[in-house]
Amino acid sequence: MGSPTAADGLVDYLNASPSPFHACATTVDRLTTAGFVRLHETDVWPTEPGRYLVVRGGSLIAWSTQYAAGPATAYRVVGAHTDSPNLRIKPRPDLARAGWQLLGVEVYGGPLISSWLDRDLGLSGRVAVRDGSGVRAELFRDDDPVLRVSRLAIHLDRSVREGEALNPQQHLAPHWGLGDTPGDFRAYLAQRVGVDSPDVLGWDAMTHDLQPARVFGRERDLVVGARMDNLATCHAGTSALVAAVERPAADPGVPVFAMFDHEEVGSVSERGAASVFLPAVLERITASLGGDRQDHLRALAGSVVASGDMAHGTHPNYADRHEPQHQIAVNGGPVLKINANLRYATDAMGAAAFRLACAQAGVPVQEFVTRSDLPCGSTVGPVTSAGTGVSTVDFGAATISMHSVRELVGAADQQMYADALAAFLSPV
Repeated sequence: MGSPTAADGLVDYLNASPSPFHACATTVDRLTTAGFVRLHETDVWPTEPGRYLVVRGGSLIAWSTQYAAGPATAYRVVGAHTDSPNLRIKPRPDLARAGWQLLGVEVYGGPLISSWLDRDLGLSGRVAVRDGSGVRAELFRDDDPVLRVSRLAIHLDRSVREGEALNPQQHLAPHWGLGDTPGDFRAYLAQRVGVDSPDVLGWDAMTHDLQPARVFGRERDLVVGARMDNLATCHAGTSALVAAVERPAADPGVPVFAMFDHEEVGSVSERGAASVFLPAVLERITASLGGDRQDHLRALAGSVVASGDMAHGTHPNYADRHEPQHQIAVNGGPVLKINANLRYATDAMGAAAFRLACAQAGVPVQEFVTRSDLPCGSTVGPVTSAGTGVSTVDFGAATISMHSVRELVGAADQQMYADALAAFLSPV
C-alpha cells in the first residue's frame, strides 16, 4: 500500500497552491529541481534531447525527449487540471451595505456553496501590472483572514433547517471591513504586488480557504484539504514524471505531463484542454526531434493519453447514490472512469493501457460508472481526445465531498496513484 511520504507531499503541494497560477509555480519548482528547463513559447526551442517545460498562465506542459527513438516517437501523455470551484473577484467589486464593506464575487464552476460559508478566506491569483510600455504578470497571495461570507442567524430564518436557498448575487458577497464607504480592491492589490494603484491593469483574483490541508484520521490514513479536485492529480503527475524520466522505458517514447486551467468551466480558453495548447506543443516537440508533419501524425497515431481527475468514492451515508456494482473504496487504488455516452473518454484500448500500467506498478484497479439514472460529470479527457485524435483513458483517485471547500482522499492512494502514472509514462 501507500507510503505516508506521498500523502505528506500532497499536503505540502495543496498548501503551496491556492490558485492555478500557484499550482503551476509549485510544479515548476519541483520539475526544475529535477533538471527540467523552462522554455518560452515565443522562443526557438532547442533540438538537444532533454527535459523541458512551458507555462501558459494557469496551465503547464512538461516533457522529456532524452529517450526518444526518433522524430516519429509516440507520446505518453498524462493530463490533469489546475482549477477548482471557488469565488472569484469581479472587475468592479467594491461596495458598501448596512455599514459593511463588501466585495462583489462571481461563482466559478460548481462549488458546494454552503461549505464556503462562515470560513476564514484568503485571496490569491494573478495581477496584470504596467511595466514601462508593456505589461507583466505578478502572482499574489494573502493568507491573512481578510474575507468571510457569513450565514444569516437561524433566529432570522428558521427554514434553514431544511436547507439554505442562497442567491449568488445577494447572499455571497464576502465582507472584509466596516464602513459606509466601499473599500479599494485595486489599491489593495497594488500594495500586495508593490506597484502604484493606477498600474494595476487587471486581475484574476480568487478566494481560498485558510484551513490547511493535513493527514488525519485515527490511523492517519486519510488526507483532507482544499482543491483535491484536481491538485491531487497535479501532485501525482508531477511526481510520476520525475520518476519516469529517471528510467528508460522498454518502448522508448516521449513522456508528457499536461496541467490545464479552466476544466471546471468547460476548458474553452486559450489555455484550456480544448485549446490548441497541447497539440501545438506536441507538434513543436516532433519538430525539435527533426520530424516533419508526416512524422508528427505518425507519432500521434501511436500515442495514448491518460486523463486524470478525481473519482467519486462511495459515501458511507449515501451509498444508494452510487452504482451498486461499482462501489469505489478510498485507499483501494486508482479508478478507471467509464461512461457509455463519452462523458469520460475511456474505451477498451485505453483501459487496457492503464490496466497494464497498474499491473507494472503493482497496484489494484477499481472501475467507476455513474448510476444510470443520474447525470455524469466530465473531464479534460473527451476534449483532449477530440483535439488530438489520440486514444484516451479517464482515471482518478477516490474522493469524498468533491467540490466542497474541503475534500477527502485516502493517504495510501496517493503513492499508488503516482506509481501507476509513472508506469504509464514509462512502460517496461
